[in-house]
Amino acid sequence: MSDVMDRSGPAPTGVAAVDLRVETEGERRLYWAALDCWNVVRRGLTHYRRQPSYIAWQLGFPIVSVLLYGYVFGGAMKPPGGGDYRDFLMPGMFVMTMAFGFMNTAIAVVTDSSKGVIDRFRSMPMAPSAVVAGRGVNDLLVACAELTILAATALVMGWRSDGGLLGTAAAFALLVLLRFSLIWVGIWLGLLVPSPEAAGGLYAVVFPLTMISSVFVPPSSMPDWLGTVAAWNPISSTAAATRELFGNPVAGDGSWIQEHGVLMAVVWPLAVTAVFLPLAVRRFQRLSR
Repeated sequence: MSDVMDRSGPAPTGVAAVDLRVETEGERRLYWAALDCWNVVRRGLTHYRRQPSYIAWQLGFPIVSVLLYGYVFGGAMKPPGGGDYRDFLMPGMFVMTMAFGFMNTAIAVVTDSSKGVIDRFRSMPMAPSAVVAGRGVNDLLVACAELTILAATALVMGWRSDGGLLGTAAAFALLVLLRFSLIWVGIWLGLLVPSPEAAGGLYAVVFPLTMISSVFVPPSSMPDWLGTVAAWNPISSTAAATRELFGNPVAGDGSWIQEHGVLMAVVWPLAVTAVFLPLAVRRFQRLSR
């Protein structure tokens, strides 16, 4: 990219010159920020290629979960309104996989932090936003791969979407939106906890939060107070929305939050992003050099 100083002839003066210089500086900064972000993404993807056991675990766990819940427990479960439990389960498993993925983000971030990788990035002449943004883009790409593999497994098991092309695409878009919002929670937690072991301990907190939802059973089957908590869980909103868009059985109980699942499946992730994206950026900026 060129700037004002590289041009031949007399330098322009006045307000126009200032505006041109600022615009050129902004373009240059944006270019290098995007390039730095891509380098961070490429580094993360290279780790998967060189650590096949890690990617086998991260991509294989959703498949094992689907087979376990679908075939081992599926025969004893009855979906709302009858029908095949797997039709009710699969959208919930898509949601749960997207929700659990942010723990992989947290562990990856705290591992880099504990090894001094983030400090090395901060000492280099690179855009500060590239580290956080690169991690987010990398994990979003992995999430899309997970979702693709999980959907293929569901199709082999006999699950089908009856929502048409538009409804199916909208459902998958909501799943990616949920994962996008939770990535920033994972980055914030990864920068907050002191070690990978401490990050792994967060599963004890995250697992109940994902289970108290409409992923496996409708909230109406729970005690009243617990059903209310489950219905207002953001994960339940995405599960309800994807079931509706896929044309699968919906765990509706007549409550407002359940009846407006699609709306809340957009509102909740946007709210989570609005809270945790600034927290993640601020936490990164406060790291000691």
